[in-house]
Amino acid sequence: MKKIIFAIAIILACASSGYLQAQGSSEYGAGMKLNVNSEGTKYVRFITWSQIWMRSVQNNPGTLVNGVSQNNTFDIGARRLRMLVQAQMSPRFMVLAHFGINNQTFLNGGAPGTSGTGGYGQGKKPELFFHDFWGEYVIIPALNAETKKANPFSMSFGAGLHYYLGLSRMTMHSTLNFMAVDSPVFTWATIENSDQFARMFGVFLKGKANKFEYRLSLNKPFATNLTPVEGVAVDNNGVSKASTSGYCEYQFFDQESNVLPFKVGSYVGTKRVFNIGAGFYHQPQGTQSLKNGVVQKHNISLMSVDAFLDMPIGKKEKNTALTLYSGIYKYNFGPNYIRNAGIMNTGTLDPKFEGQKALAGAGNARPLLGTGTMFYTQAGVLLPKSSEKPKVRIQPFGAYTWKKLEALSKSGNYYDVGTNFYLEGHHSKITLQYSTRPIYLAKDKIDGSKGEFIIQFQTYL
Repeated sequence: MKKIIFAIAIILACASSGYLQAQGSSEYGAGMKLNVNSEGTKYVRFITWSQIWMRSVQNNPGTLVNGVSQNNTFDIGARRLRMLVQAQMSPRFMVLAHFGINNQTFLNGGAPGTSGTGGYGQGKKPELFFHDFWGEYVIIPALNAETKKANPFSMSFGAGLHYYLGLSRMTMHSTLNFMAVDSPVFTWATIENSDQFARMFGVFLKGKANKFEYRLSLNKPFATNLTPVEGVAVDNNGVSKASTSGYCEYQFFDQESNVLPFKVGSYVGTKRVFNIGAGFYHQPQGTQSLKNGVVQKHNISLMSVDAFLDMPIGKKEKNTALTLYSGIYKYNFGPNYIRNAGIMNTGTLDPKFEGQKALAGAGNARPLLGTGTMFYTQAGVLLPKSSEKPKVRIQPFGAYTWKKLEALSKSGNYYDVGTNFYLEGHHSKITLQYSTRPIYLAKDKIDGSKGEFIIQFQTYL
């Protein structure tokens, strides 16, 4: 904890000076872009980013970390280290590749099968993998080639390993510009079960109809094969049936780009956006359970409705801005389905622990999602600009999650509070966040809460 406090002191001292030098939004322009022709209509664009987390975690009761009993754990690790390449071969044809690693700690996240001490020991040398890889063809362009005016209707078709899985804005959120330190994660409802880090192989249609934006996809979910249990649905889809998904939103004010699937979390006072949207995800026979010893198959049916507001307020020269997001999610995975997980969890259960263990497991695990209803909301204010330049922009924020899951008798309340220090917009920022989670000792018993403090150092170019 002393290390965390020392780091905060350094950050606040730098922020108060107001003269942090960094490459970012004011210097970024088109970024790392290689034009293939003189007109710039054919090009290759590169984006790379890192998100390093320094954390102090209050562990769930009965936690071991590398074989040692731990109530609190300090660590530094990589939440994301990624690279994206966008190749625009013509105004109508694009290929996108996105690869990297996630969740590497001092203990886990390393290459498959690695353990113990040495060159391939705990947490070391993770393997790069593709997050996205798809090709896309414009059927009806957004811009009329002859009049140079916007078409009232546009459509593109794509195929590959893609991120157009519908459901909600948060489900297709960019990881580069969250307002809070990260996603609430439950919005990626199938993550690392029937998808590949929130992606699936499939085909998709996307486009706009005036102020409406639409995204539809048909996908082949990855195989799941957990053993069915009595009265509780688990991920087992056999020879998986195709899933369908979609998301549609109405954009009242400024129109957002849909060249790439990634939704923005905060425009840092540069746009005036208000959208409302609704989405779904459906896979027939995606889970199984037992009823009196007989296998029962269940559809995965997920729905959401959400709203996003991001706009400047007050005097224009001050560039103060308000950012709000709220979404309600209705999930049905089958009876009593529940999934417990924690981001970059370094804990395992202590078999010798004599007290009452957390129902979710060790470390920072929590009831992540399940059959039931979940609500998430966040709000932040970008504080006014200073008259001195360059100057750090500061954005305090808070978030709240409510989960009412069928497998748990009591609803859960989750809280996040933090501040962004924008050195050069999202291109270079530091985020501080403190989060709490309820500790379920049984489905009808909550024993207080545990906390987690995170400092994120983000750079993307």
